[in-house]
Amino acid sequence: MSVKQHSPLLKKHSQTDLVSRLKSRKILGVGVKDIDGEFHRSKISQMLGNEFKFAFHEPFGLRYWQFISAIAFSAVGILALLFPRMLHGWLFQEEHSWSCIATLRFHGGALLSISLIFWNAFYTTEKAIIRWTLLSETCYFTVEFLVALATSMDQDVISQDTAVLLSGYGLFGILSFFYYVQVGRKPKKI
Repeated sequence: MSVKQHSPLLKKHSQTDLVSRLKSRKILGVGVKDIDGEFHRSKISQMLGNEFKFAFHEPFGLRYWQFISAIAFSAVGILALLFPRMLHGWLFQEEHSWSCIATLRFHGGALLSISLIFWNAFYTTEKAIIRWTLLSETCYFTVEFLVALATSMDQDVISQDTAVLLSGYGLFGILSFFYYVQVGRKPKKI
């Protein structure tokens, strides 16, 4: 009886051969530093990419700021739509005309529409959408600040109420711009 012996080439175990594994990993490019400075542990992660690039680190207080902004824009928009005389009396403390009331209602409708965008941005995790809403909020507060400043300069009177309104617009604009810049930063690699 003769026993068949297999040739050594058929019995090679590449899992146990360390040199063979290192050579194949080097040929595949696994474990090599890529353009972004990352080391991929497998060919699959190298082909699919790293999901960490698409995720972003939320700055502290971003979601609170988005929530406060959405509530504030909604509340002021509803007040301007439903109670324009009361809002006009709070802001300007003077007699109101029909054109001022209509203007406040248009302004309230615009604010309510913007607040819908802010509510949707509050629930999303997409960096681009959050950045665009923060930029639009920054632009809104900048325009409101400039309009309030020009109006008070036209009247040659800056009252205490106007100073509070201007400082509020300025502070909110700076805070929105701060979060806009923070969300745009590249995440630190861990």
